[in-house]
Amino acid sequence: MEYLVTMTTHVPDGTPEQAVDDVRAREAAHSRELATEGQLLRLWRPPLQRGEWRSLGLFAASDAGQLQQTLASMPLKIWRTDQVTPLAPHPNDPGPSARPGQSGTEFLATFVITIPEGTPRQAVEDADAREAARARELADQGHLERLWALPGQGRALGLYRARDSAQMEAIVKALPLGPWMMTELTPLTPHPSDPATMST
Repeated sequence: MEYLVTMTTHVPDGTPEQAVDDVRAREAAHSRELATEGQLLRLWRPPLQRGEWRSLGLFAASDAGQLQQTLASMPLKIWRTDQVTPLAPHPNDPGPSARPGQSGTEFLATFVITIPEGTPRQAVEDADAREAARARELADQGHLERLWALPGQGRALGLYRARDSAQMEAIVKALPLGPWMMTELTPLTPHPSDPATMST
């Protein structure tokens, strides 16, 4: 099973800089180990305020218990709080590494789909079919990297890649389910310990 983890670190006031550097170095080394073991899949930085220290991680674990063990093993955990979101398979997910090495900015897109009351079932089925076809096209073009179902009715999470925010917004607005969809976009920046960019 896969999980998205928001990891927020608060270093106590007065902590020596050398101690911080040591923990960060051990965190980077341990992240490489977790990536090699297939437990840490991706790592990003979301938009941050000045002085804020936060990362987003995509983890794989057999269950929530194993994930907690993995998170507890990370050196930064002594200063960190974690928010875990379980991710379920989505039928339109292209799967990992569909188009590796693509350029552009990655985005997380949170979708909430609300079908208006009285909408004919056939119209919903047609829109779902067109959405699935469009997902395949976007994956082939290197825009859609992953897609998961989130807890709750009609909620999904997508990992996309686009030239910039304007292109990403255009992609979302053109989705067949767009008229029934509320979307929140989070631009992502590279993390030095991201398994997708670490040298082997």
